[in-house]
Amino acid sequence: MAGMNDRADTSHLLAAHAGQGMDRVVPGARRARWRRTALAASGFAVLLAALAWAMPRGLPVARADLKLSTVAAGTFDDELAVRATVAPAHSVLLDATDGGRVDAVLANDGATVAAGELLYRLSNPQREQEVLARSADVAQQLANLSVQRAELAAARATQRRERANLVFEQDKADAEAERTARLAEQGFVSQAALQDARRKSDLQRRLLVQEREDGDAEMATRAQSLHELERAVAGLEDGLRLVREAAAGLAARAPVRGRLAGFSPQVGATVHPGDHLGRIDEEGGFKLSAAVDEFYRERLRAGLAARLDGTAAQSALTLARIDPQISNAHVGIELEFESAPPPGLQAGQTVDVRVVLGASTQALMIDDGAFYGESGGAWVYVLAPDGTSAQRRAVRLGRRAAGRIEVLDGLHAGDRVIVSGVRGFGDAQQLRITGSANQ
Repeated sequence: MAGMNDRADTSHLLAAHAGQGMDRVVPGARRARWRRTALAASGFAVLLAALAWAMPRGLPVARADLKLSTVAAGTFDDELAVRATVAPAHSVLLDATDGGRVDAVLANDGATVAAGELLYRLSNPQREQEVLARSADVAQQLANLSVQRAELAAARATQRRERANLVFEQDKADAEAERTARLAEQGFVSQAALQDARRKSDLQRRLLVQEREDGDAEMATRAQSLHELERAVAGLEDGLRLVREAAAGLAARAPVRGRLAGFSPQVGATVHPGDHLGRIDEEGGFKLSAAVDEFYRERLRAGLAARLDGTAAQSALTLARIDPQISNAHVGIELEFESAPPPGLQAGQTVDVRVVLGASTQALMIDDGAFYGESGGAWVYVLAPDGTSAQRRAVRLGRRAAGRIEVLDGLHAGDRVIVSGVRGFGDAQQLRITGSANQ
């Protein structure tokens, strides 16, 4: 029994030892497993790279939303195309000089009126009362003036009579003194009588001198008072004249011959001083006015040649005035015809005008568009040859004129660029063009 147990234990130990030998990891198998793992990871990375390469790149943009232009060589006409409005060369504004109620309208808008022709008539009771009051003041002062003039004339007459009497008395006293002096030399009168006669002569002389001084002073005072009153009356008469002119303004007349424009007063309406009631366009001449992008402000100058687009040379124009103020990113200009304007023009009509900024040259060009203002002309999006993408590219652009932009650097003939707005693309360096290539 003991021998059997020993064999059993020995068998069990051998079996256990054999099992332990079978579970041991061989080094070659470990390396094979790592190689398989590395190959799988490499394949997955390649797959990811292929997928990333196959995926479309760039900001998606619909082709239908884009406006494209192809870079092409040609003649760059340095001209500015603008839409201008025809206006009369000379106009006279019709502003109400006085207020009141419209009693009658005697001319129609668009009619040709002669200078002095009655246009409308107002009524203003307050103005009429003011005329009456001013007239009464003037009449009262004129009456006072007449009284002062009569008093001055009477004073002068009285002065002349008094002066004549004093002269007579002086002559009489002088003659008496001379006669007394001769009698005194002959001893017929005393020296006392001679002295008395001489004193009377001296007194009459002093009285005459005093009367002349006092009389001249009085006449000067009266004349000054009369002059002041005359000035006051003249002022009142001027005021009355102005009031009457204002009252006469209630019946407005055409200051010049021409065509009424914007004239629309209505009977019964109330007009206030300064209200604009229309204008009169003088016949025989027109000018053109237009608003130009402020980008061209530095290139504009008085005297530049211009022409009506599509017309002959007889419709040549000259840039006459440039508005110094910039409004809403535009500057106003006025152009004048060098000769008689073409027939058929009417005030308010719009026409196409080209202002010549410089000489024509050969250059690469693209169409003008919204992209210029949004990119500053520093970069554009250039389409790939297959038209499925566009890459942002720095460029150098030159003059803008007549809907074209001069290309100085960064583009080549045949390149297609986006000239529509680019603000919505942000800072994207590449665009993915979606949609049909025929769009």
